[in-house]
Amino acid sequence: MKRREFIAALGSTAVARPVVARAQQAERVRRIGVLVNGVMDDPETQARLAGFRQGLERHGWREGRNIRVDTRFAPSNSADQLPSLAKELLALQPDVILSQSPPIAIALQRESRTIPIVFVALPDPIRLGLAASLARPGGNFTGLLSYEEGITGKWLAMLQEFAPGLKRAALLGNPKTTDYDYFLRAAEVTAVSLSIELVPSRVETTDDIERAIKSVALKPNGGLVLPPDSTTIVRRDQIIGLAASHRLPSVYPARFWVAAGGLMSYGIDFVEVFRQAASYVDRILRGAHPAELPVQAPTKYETTVNLKTSKLLGFEVPASLMVRADEVIE
Repeated sequence: MKRREFIAALGSTAVARPVVARAQQAERVRRIGVLVNGVMDDPETQARLAGFRQGLERHGWREGRNIRVDTRFAPSNSADQLPSLAKELLALQPDVILSQSPPIAIALQRESRTIPIVFVALPDPIRLGLAASLARPGGNFTGLLSYEEGITGKWLAMLQEFAPGLKRAALLGNPKTTDYDYFLRAAEVTAVSLSIELVPSRVETTDDIERAIKSVALKPNGGLVLPPDSTTIVRRDQIIGLAASHRLPSVYPARFWVAAGGLMSYGIDFVEVFRQAASYVDRILRGAHPAELPVQAPTKYETTVNLKTSKLLGFEVPASLMVRADEVIE
């Protein structure tokens, strides 16, 4: 090789090495931990996780190429298992964790104050001690709120709009798997103004749910309000069936309840929320700190009504509700 060619080849190699090094660094596999409520084979759980993966892919993160996702599931009756699940996930030393529900977030916080954690489906991270403020969380947590404070009041008002004679409403939920007291306090204020007797119905098991619903149905003009809760989600077929058999108008927190036969819902699109959470994970993987990432409040709520269920219960959907509905299932 002539001297001039040798120098040119040496120069091109010197240029190529940094490019290769940067490419290798860019493709370094990052580790994402996921701890969610529910069971692996639940269609709604899988839909949410699929939304999260889609969001990651939009930002250039693909499993098997530059990320590894380790997912753990916390069934609704596994509150005592959360500490061990949190420890198991943290032992994998993930770069960031996606967390769902207050109990899961609290379990993770007890185990780590350093690993970045993005939460979804939390109503009040400040009260839970996960954030100093929504604008500047200040710790290792940030993410997306599930609902604004007055949501339970809106559920009650919607229920009374559908059934003007409504006198009693049971708030069904498990304090071990949702922030039940948060929803209860918000509902109490509106219940008084609407002259509705609010019936706190704390449930954990299938038998609890059956007893609570039967108790409300003993007197006329009753109804059900279901805040978001993994305990009731995995038993949604039972709840929807009991509501139908006792002809109880019910309002649910998300569309998938109505698609399964529930009467009506008002809430966020949880699949979209999981998709949006991927943008927070992306920013953290690229160097952002959760302490400085503002907590995001919901920007869109959707109303869904099931006409078939309405007819089954013997009610006619008010025109005002039909006009507001984003989707009517027939």
